Amino acid sequence: MSRCATVSRVLDEPVSGTAATATTWLLLEQPGPWGARALTSSHLDPALGRALEAAADGTGVRIALIRRPGRHADPGPPPVRQVYAAHTVPGRVWLHRASTVDPRRLLDLDFAALGAGDHRSFGTVLGGRPHRGDPLALVCTNGKRDRCCALLGRPLAAELVASGVRGVWEVTHLGGHRFAPTVLVLPYGYAYGRAGAHTVKEALHGAQEGRVLVEGCRGCSAWERPGQAAELAVRTAADEYRAGVLSVVRTEGTAPRWEVTVAHADGRRWRVTVAQGASLPPRPESCGAEVLGTPARMDVVEVRELRPSALAS
Repeated sequence: MSRCATVSRVLDEPVSGTAATATTWLLLEQPGPWGARALTSSHLDPALGRALEAAADGTGVRIALIRRPGRHADPGPPPVRQVYAAHTVPGRVWLHRASTVDPRRLLDLDFAALGAGDHRSFGTVLGGRPHRGDPLALVCTNGKRDRCCALLGRPLAAELVASGVRGVWEVTHLGGHRFAPTVLVLPYGYAYGRAGAHTVKEALHGAQEGRVLVEGCRGCSAWERPGQAAELAVRTAADEYRAGVLSVVRTEGTAPRWEVTVAHADGRRWRVTVAQGASLPPRPESCGAEVLGTPARMDVVEVRELRPSALAS
């Protein structure tokens, strides 16, 4: 069934398919402090935060708050807030930007359409337009969710800004705080763990050129965890680092083992076996954890390129 030799590998923990999952990200600027559940425990109106959570539920849209790196004494509501929307499904990637003086207008968005990749309501409701600037680096700094994110994320964001990197924002929880500092790079939606400034700069440079940096990458947010691990494994096996050319088209099975089919835009396909394992030795799962744990990880155990005759199987 294989054109080339079967590739068996176990991915390092930072590349274990545990990045946050979302087909579309909706980012709202909210300065000042953030609580553990930032949409309802920041200085954003908590009623609005609850309404936004309800509107996005089940649509594929993930809402996060962003703020400029630096000190976070709350100066009061900003007169104008920046808003971004990014769709991360390969082949249909876009990043749009808008501004608003009234964040309640976000409730008028068509969340189901946004999750499906239709940005028209973002333009109609908020006057959104394609983002023409640099790719965005979203550094998780929500210390109330896990103090690792503040202790490690805030210095990283500050270092990036001080070195002249543009497009850097602090962001609320991305998931996987044990990999702090964690960073999401848009428009393509790849997440990075234990990221240093050099890695983030390389990832941003790659995004600018339409490439994916695999080093330290935890996967594309458009896919579920097994698909995230499978796509990265195919990139390495096929020496393919262009963004937007690989898609997860099928995931079969249930934990702890899946068969994932990854397709290339040129017609090639791979079948990837992914197994759920435990991260060993036991370790704290966050900076504040007193009990050691063995968090789940995604291990890629086989990558097979399929012949055309096998594609129907």
